[in-house]
Amino acid sequence: MGNQLALIDSHPLIVESSNASTLVLQGEAATQAWAQALAQVLQSAPVYRNTFIALQGELGAGKTTLVRHLLHALGVTGRIKSPTYAVVEPYSVADWAIWHFDFYRFEDPQEWEDAGFRDIFASPGLKLAEWPDKAGGLLPPADLTLHLQVPSQLQSDDARSLLLSAATPDGQALAALLQHLPQGRVP
Repeated sequence: MGNQLALIDSHPLIVESSNASTLVLQGEAATQAWAQALAQVLQSAPVYRNTFIALQGELGAGKTTLVRHLLHALGVTGRIKSPTYAVVEPYSVADWAIWHFDFYRFEDPQEWEDAGFRDIFASPGLKLAEWPDKAGGLLPPADLTLHLQVPSQLQSDDARSLLLSAATPDGQALAALLQHLPQGRVP
């Protein structure tokens, strides 16, 4: 993983905040390496087993690809389906509940409430949500928000800009650990 982490370029903060940083992932191998490192951080302490990670970005930005690599790194085996039509795909790894949501098709935030997702978000487990804005203000605050973009100034079509921000104390602790990943320091 060390060589793959070299594919991740660390860039100065885009947002003036101690809770946000931006990385450039130079292709899918770098995305996979970063997801593997994120998995190690999430597994490093019991408190991170209940993290809520929101994924934002336009269609094709790489949200589902990042989640697939993360789920495989966490130990999910087999095919990982996009929850675009099902809205949620549940997983379990060694008594760890993991839910992958995709709210892209929501027309009204009330659909989140009607589907009973409040109960899932109130229960223990890792929650990964693509298109969280489609659920309106009904979602709890995300511990981490990962905003993926395909910046026009990057040389490679495979490169992605990843803005990581934290909104909770647990998210801030996770972000602090994750900001060291480009240097290869993984707990």
